[in-house]
Amino acid sequence: MAPRPFQHTGPQTNPPTVHPDARRGRGAITNESGRFEAQVRVTQDDDFTFDDGWGGAEVAEPTRTTVEIDTSRTIIARNQSPDVGFDRSINPYRGCEHGCFYCFARPTHAYLGLSPGLDFETRLFAKPDAPALLADALRKPSYKCRMIAMGTNTDPYQPIEERYAITRDILKVLSAFGHPVGIVTKAARVTRDVNLLADMAARGLAHVMLSVTTLDHRLARKMEPRASTPQRRLEAIRLLSSAGIPTGVMVAPIIPGLTDHEIEPILEAAAAAGARTAGYVMLRLPHEIKDLARDWLQENVPDRAAKVISHVRDTRGGKDYDATFGTRMRGTGPYADLIDQRFRKAARRFGIDRKLAPLRTDLFQRPEVPSPQLSLI
Repeated sequence: MAPRPFQHTGPQTNPPTVHPDARRGRGAITNESGRFEAQVRVTQDDDFTFDDGWGGAEVAEPTRTTVEIDTSRTIIARNQSPDVGFDRSINPYRGCEHGCFYCFARPTHAYLGLSPGLDFETRLFAKPDAPALLADALRKPSYKCRMIAMGTNTDPYQPIEERYAITRDILKVLSAFGHPVGIVTKAARVTRDVNLLADMAARGLAHVMLSVTTLDHRLARKMEPRASTPQRRLEAIRLLSSAGIPTGVMVAPIIPGLTDHEIEPILEAAAAAGARTAGYVMLRLPHEIKDLARDWLQENVPDRAAKVISHVRDTRGGKDYDATFGTRMRGTGPYADLIDQRFRKAARRFGIDRKLAPLRTDLFQRPEVPSPQLSLI
């Protein structure tokens, strides 16, 4: 049977909202079922209380993060998208505890039978076999070396990396093989691996992009509740750059009507911290994200919610999203053109409009596997 298209079962004004106590410190305010599920979650009322007959209302406990083991047999994901600068990537984790309400990767949780909402940031999957799987893949005679991207789907330095250190072990494998890697992250935790990254950068094998969406600490706390603060991300740029690691800033996503006024201040602050390059992505609302974003905007910035959605649609040909290659990252139309002009002008003014040097692939080699047999020499 073909999967049923995603849709709300109730009115748009009454989504399956999660109790405020249960989502304290989280990004999504709902936990809707994914578009592939035969059944959907609904909320019967809006007061978030349930009288159990014992003289009091039930109070929800905060939702805790759980981590399960992902037993995937391969670790390198391939893509043929013409508008991204890589054809392969690694994601050490599924789901992301940062909880950014706008994360375009949220719909991938629907493939697991989970919600792109609260499940995406609380029900996580770790891939502890990733370093070994990577080494096996790189040893295959048919493997052709090209840059591997990390942080393209979920953040490789999200909080559970502190416990599992899968990203660090992946970097060790890549370093041993002389393989290039490009990292995008919202976490200052990347500085933990400055020794590894500095060594790889010295050989032309690594660069890092820090994503900075806003400099407003309070807004960041709501939009990206478990990501590093904006100031710590700028400090990470400073530390990485001073260690000789080519580092840039991604203003991603630019949320029209909410954060677009911060383009110039973010670029100026990043340049002062040592960023060498800059890029941006306009807010994208594919699949379930369109409803998650509306719910978040209505709860957190109700006075600007309609304006944001209007501007988004202005940059997407009157729709919530246009997935056309070549324009999906930045949108089209007068408003998108204005954002592009402002960004380019500011990047040029602050000296971060140049591209990073291409990472080297000629150093790739397959190190010998230690043999239990003693040498006869």
